[in-house]
Amino acid sequence: MGVRVRKDVSGRAAQPGPREVVAAALRRERTRAALSLSELAARAGIAKSTLSQLESGGGNPSIETLWALCVALDIPFSRLLDPPRPSVHVIRAGEGQVVSAAVSHYQVALLAAGLPSSRRDIFRVTAEPGQPHRSQPHMAGVVEHVMLAEGRAMAGLAAEPVELRPGDYVQYPGDLPHVFEALAPGTWAILVNEYT
Repeated sequence: MGVRVRKDVSGRAAQPGPREVVAAALRRERTRAALSLSELAARAGIAKSTLSQLESGGGNPSIETLWALCVALDIPFSRLLDPPRPSVHVIRAGEGQVVSAAVSHYQVALLAAGLPSSRRDIFRVTAEPGQPHRSQPHMAGVVEHVMLAEGRAMAGLAAEPVELRPGDYVQYPGDLPHVFEALAPGTWAILVNEYT
């Protein structure tokens, strides 16, 4: 999963590990939705064996696989990655649970999950030039906000992305196909997913 260890304020490694967090969350959310392994795998368009492996703490899920599961379960992405944490939460640059895309040089690290009343998640995105990261539509009503911190990128709806430079911001419907393409090495941005 290309995972880096998240640390708490005291510098101690946070427990449990990212694979265990994803495994427990998948089991919890599948049970909550009253779906069998076969039903959830079919809804997400993944193999039943892949889902079984993820629920047992194995495998190396890509962003695309986790998003497909979130759409099938109708849950925010953060619900699979965000374990309970203390009231003060610090993630240093370069730390956090990182999930990589299957094809492009694109990674996200969940920085903050929305509270049940706020319904938003905040991510740090890192990307390199090459293959653009193309995202399938998320749940209905999702709005994405991207603010570019460094580099250059094309971002937004797949049919009409816009070029961003450091400090630029774009908002677009996340429930339509969208894209993020780094145009310069070392490109990174803050991504906020807002759920209705």
